[in-house]
Amino acid sequence: MAKKVMVSKIIHYQLITYLTYKMIEILIQHINDKIENKLTESDINVLSEVFQPKKLRKHQYLIQSGDVCKIAAFVVKGALKKYTIDSTGKENILELYIENWWAGDKESFMIGTPTPYYIDAYEDTELLVLTKENFVNKLSKQSFISELNNILTERQSFQLMKRLHSSQTLTAEQKLEQLQNSYPEFFQRFPQHIIASYLGMTKETLSRIRSNSLRK
Repeated sequence: MAKKVMVSKIIHYQLITYLTYKMIEILIQHINDKIENKLTESDINVLSEVFQPKKLRKHQYLIQSGDVCKIAAFVVKGALKKYTIDSTGKENILELYIENWWAGDKESFMIGTPTPYYIDAYEDTELLVLTKENFVNKLSKQSFISELNNILTERQSFQLMKRLHSSQTLTAEQKLEQLQNSYPEFFQRFPQHIIASYLGMTKETLSRIRSNSLRK
């Protein structure tokens, strides 16, 4: 009996190791698609060491308001939403994350200030997570990380400016059209009330616009 238990544990460990390796492969491909010089064997070894798999059930939190964000998360599978909660208890959606996106609060992660945001899983989600300690002591020393960080920061900056411009100048119809053109996959992954909050409109307004669009 003891031998069977030991074999079962070994098989279980090998399965976990294999699944983690497949997740790391996705992260490697994501990084290689963005940086000019591809990852070296040393880079890949460090990534495999510092990133750990994490699963979230639907509605489980990655971070909550008031916490210090101690991890950066790469979405391998699933979907999450980032939001604040106002005095009436209403969620105000700020960001949506799906596969190959990074989730977290960069300011809280880097500076150590409490986050004002919530991030939870809208679907059962699989992540690779990086702790602040591993980032500082190991990953930040790799030559590729500066280039990757600049690319991701630039992308986030462009997205924020685009959203600010949209909120101030575009009509509700134009906001919806822009989102459909930029991230059509959101409409297959998230329900109308989440999309509406992300666009800064009511669910009824979004429903009316989409209904009018279908009639044209």
